[in-house]
Amino acid sequence: MIRIYHNPRCRKSREGLAILEKSGKEFKVVEYLKDIPTKNELKDILTKLGITAEQLLRKNESVWKERYKGQNLSEDKIIEAMIENPKLIERPIVINGDKAMIGRPPSAIGGIL
Repeated sequence: MIRIYHNPRCRKSREGLAILEKSGKEFKVVEYLKDIPTKNELKDILTKLGITAEQLLRKNESVWKERYKGQNLSEDKIIEAMIENPKLIERPIVINGDKAMIGRPPSAIGGIL
């Protein structure tokens, strides 16, 4: 089943969700600010994306700048920071089987459907 890690307050995430709705395919919405991914789920998402935890970070968020910026954090510490502060996770993330992508720009989501 296709999943979208979605933040309803984010315009790009809403645009990504609209693309999935128009596709007619069945999918599950995961509002990751409420249903926070576990460490293992985040590691699985990173593996499917083929990127590091740092590449999934939203470094312009104030919580990153105030608490973590300038620190030499391990992969696990960055993942823990994202679990403690899920708004640090880039969005939307769309997963289809063993493939995943960050929907930026949202129009790229069509490539994973």
